[in-house]
Amino acid sequence: MGGIDGLDLGTFGIYTFDFEHQPAAQLRESIQELEEQGWQAVWIPEVGGREALTHAGFLLSATERMHVINGIARIWSRGARSTYGASLLLADAYPHRHVLGLGFGGEPRPGVKPVAAMIEYLDALDALAPSDPAPRAPMHRVLAAYGPRMLELARERSAGAHTYHVNVAHTAQAREILGPEAFLGVEHAVLFESDPATARAVAREHLHGYLSTPYNVAKFRRLGYAEEEFANGGSDRLVDDFVFWGDLDTIAEKLNGHVAAGADHVGVQVIGVEPGRSAMPHWRRLGEALLPRSGAA
Repeated sequence: MGGIDGLDLGTFGIYTFDFEHQPAAQLRESIQELEEQGWQAVWIPEVGGREALTHAGFLLSATERMHVINGIARIWSRGARSTYGASLLLADAYPHRHVLGLGFGGEPRPGVKPVAAMIEYLDALDALAPSDPAPRAPMHRVLAAYGPRMLELARERSAGAHTYHVNVAHTAQAREILGPEAFLGVEHAVLFESDPATARAVAREHLHGYLSTPYNVAKFRRLGYAEEEFANGGSDRLVDDFVFWGDLDTIAEKLNGHVAAGADHVGVQVIGVEPGRSAMPHWRRLGEALLPRSGAA
């Protein structure tokens, strides 16, 4: 488990928005500590703070073994030629340590369908001439995918899929569509809070943006949640499915549910950290429960 194109990412990794906002010195210290703890992979989004591929390059330069996965690099934030050139450089400079995770997004283009846009972008990438000289290792890529058509595209045109804000049932469905060989990486949010009322309040704040946009509501609806479950910040069932909260053992058990359902790798996103504070104490605790004992420093 945990492999992609022969890369060993480990069964669990870190998914974080924190690195979008940390100054460079703190960012370097954070990623180096995660590597020392034994984490093998970190997933970084592209939300509007740091540019995806220079961000990945900085993290790779600060570490020796860590795999850095763009989760995601938005396809309309840079042209295919720029993505191609940057990814080739990272593949050459840091062989088998960078994974280009591509996803629909960037500058709005009304009326453009995600699958059609992704196909067009992949066609443009694949039409570019091979580099001369060739990089020391090939580029590795996965696609952000949720629906059947995008999952099929991920299976056919990349090493596999990366999913975000899905439940365990979706992981089983995605594995069935991807088949046994394609990579499936799943993000899931966790919260170290055992009081149900407090935990669900924090989780609802985290989920608010996703429950107020038509695309995400449609996604949750297809997962089987009734219309009334979207009101008032989300039903308890919905909140509990998308944010695993509780003590360390409870969280670890629920995360392993994705693995049992067919995920090769789970990127764990810690939420509920106060602004200006680091999630590092929680990452240490998660490492104690999720990482192989021999892998921790």
